[in-house]
Order: sequence, then structure tokens, then C-alpha cells
Amino acid sequence: MIDGILGRKVGMTQVFGERGEAIPVTVIAAGPCTVVQVKTSERDGYAAVQLGFGTARRLSKPQRGHLKGLPAVRVLRELRLAPGDSLEVGQQVDVSIFKAGDKVDVTGTSKGKGFAGVVKRHHFKGGPRTHGQSDRLRAPGAISTGTTPGRVRKGTRMAGHMGNERATVLNLEVVTADPERNLLLVRGAVPGAREGLLIIRRTVKS
Repeated sequence: MIDGILGRKVGMTQVFGERGEAIPVTVIAAGPCTVVQVKTSERDGYAAVQLGFGTARRLSKPQRGHLKGLPAVRVLRELRLAPGDSLEVGQQVDVSIFKAGDKVDVTGTSKGKGFAGVVKRHHFKGGPRTHGQSDRLRAPGAISTGTTPGRVRKGTRMAGHMGNERATVLNLEVVTADPERNLLLVRGAVPGAREGLLIIRRTVKS
């Protein structure tokens, strides 16, 4: 069986454990997902499935052809299949593939922060707050040297666009899996804003 599913972030709340402790959880509306396409090692060079999630109001002609005989899904994402796993086009995948206590990796798009300086973006310390340094409090300082290399090296950490990029949080614990309501509760925070698309997969690190 496939070890991943698509979902959307609903928000955060808390639930109470058996001993009465408060557990911070993220609520994810996960699935049901439809298997749209199956890729095989013999034909495509790798084994994977394409999952469809959500409901689309309008589809282009190529999309209608790709989804012929299948529900009009809004989002398509591809997930690798483990050796020996097999799925068929049209099959449904829901949160029943997970159970309480499982560890998952959650991938999403982090919140965009716009243009940010080095203190916020890279956690730089900033300049001294005394000795006349009135305008260097949040400055990056020197970014290179004069003679060698005589240029700014590629990858130098500087101010720039922050956030709005793919991010993954590893080893989150599944607190509750509710197939009847298509809800997944995972302990802790996941990337992105509310209603953001998420990919939930069984963890690669135990």
C-alpha cells in the first residue's frame, strides 16, 4: 500500500491525552485521494503513482483527457511506490493508511515573509550597539575581502526573499486518524498557512 496522502492544513488546536496532558496538534483534512496514474519500473524507469486531491470546478481539455473516467480533481502530485506495492487507477486512498502512533514527514510551502534582512532571515547577531555605531545594528557586516577573492562568493548569506518555499518537518507523531471525517491530527506544527497543500508521508527516519 502507498505510504503517503495529500491534504490541506485546517489549523492548530489541542487535545488531551490519557493522563490529562495537553497535546498541541495540527488538524489536516487529508484525502480521500484518487489514483490517477500508475508508473512502473518497466515502462517509466521507476515505480510511482499520481494522486488527485480536491475538486476542480473547471478543467482544460488536456486535463479532461488525462482524467477521463475519473473525478475532476484539483491537485495532482506524484508519490513513489515501495517495492512490491501495487495500486490501480481509480482506487481511493484515505487516512486509514495511518494509525495513532505512526511517525510521518509533512511537506508544504512555508509562509512568505517578503524581503527580510540578515538578522531575521539568517539569525545574524548584527553590529555593536555602542561606540558610535548608530546605523549598523542590523547590518550584515563585511561580505567579502578586497584582494582575495576580490568578489562576493556565490551563496553568501544576505538580505532577500524569505519563506514561500518547500519545507518538510520530519518525525511528527500521528495522534488521531479519523477516516470517517477524513481528518488527521499530528503532534506539533507543520509548514504553511491555513488551507495550504500538504503531502503526508511515512517518515524516512525512525
